[in-house]
Amino acid sequence: MTRILVTGASGNIGRLTLKHLLKRVPANYIVGLARDPGKAADLAADGIEIRKGDYFDYEGLVRAFEGIDKVMLVSTHAFTDRNTQHENAINAAKQSGVTHIVYMPIIHNADSAIKLPQVTDEDLFVEEKLKASGLTYTLVRHPPFLENIQGYVGGDPLQKGVLTPAGTGKAGYACREELAEAHAVVLTEAGHENKSYSLYGDPAVSFSNIAQILSDISGKPVPFKTVSDQEYIANLVSAGLPEPAAGFVLMWVHGVNAGEWEGKTGDLEKLLGRKPTTPAQFLRANYASPEVETES
Repeated sequence: MTRILVTGASGNIGRLTLKHLLKRVPANYIVGLARDPGKAADLAADGIEIRKGDYFDYEGLVRAFEGIDKVMLVSTHAFTDRNTQHENAINAAKQSGVTHIVYMPIIHNADSAIKLPQVTDEDLFVEEKLKASGLTYTLVRHPPFLENIQGYVGGDPLQKGVLTPAGTGKAGYACREELAEAHAVVLTEAGHENKSYSLYGDPAVSFSNIAQILSDISGKPVPFKTVSDQEYIANLVSAGLPEPAAGFVLMWVHGVNAGEWEGKTGDLEKLLGRKPTTPAQFLRANYASPEVETES
């Protein structure tokens, strides 16, 4: 049976992908990679082997990938040397005899003027390296996460309203749990070799749509208020976000407003075998009052 390794085992996407793999294959065929294996002790307790590895440690990666057939390459953090880290992982995997890499770039339209700093160019770099490596690859492109909506809209929408710069674009958000499940499907089934998927959620929603959804599920008006870029950043900073991080979030909001993730492929639904969680379902689970939830 194929042996599968998932990098970033102690992070959100890596951990969730490993949990979904456990539902599909025996634990002794699954390996997690973590800079600090102690942070993945719960996965080890489930029978998953946790190997120590750092994207900057090439020789360590070669050792960690030994005996592995497929690697789920979880993208590393922005504002680090992402190109070196990802290239090390690809080259080490090839040297170790890995045959297939699955990678998770952000969805990007080739004709788009939107570029996310420390994301877009680096993702394209990885795609080029994978396609030139001779390895089998699968690209599971991500939209923005449903979990990030609260941050995008200012952090406290039920009290302050939805506060974003003006724009009417929409995004097909998806939740981490279902993206990770889709990863597990691709890693354990045949037929995904050298394919690219854009894992849009459905339906796509705008920030004004989000305000309406929150109004409906909370039982009270949640206004949609447009603010300048400067006001938007100041609001996030006042909520405790460092200014560089606030500027990074603003770039995602501009992408949503420009319709960067407004596509609809059906890829996520096909991989899951069911419709993915909608924004309304997700927001209801997080914001609905008991009275409203009982009535619905």
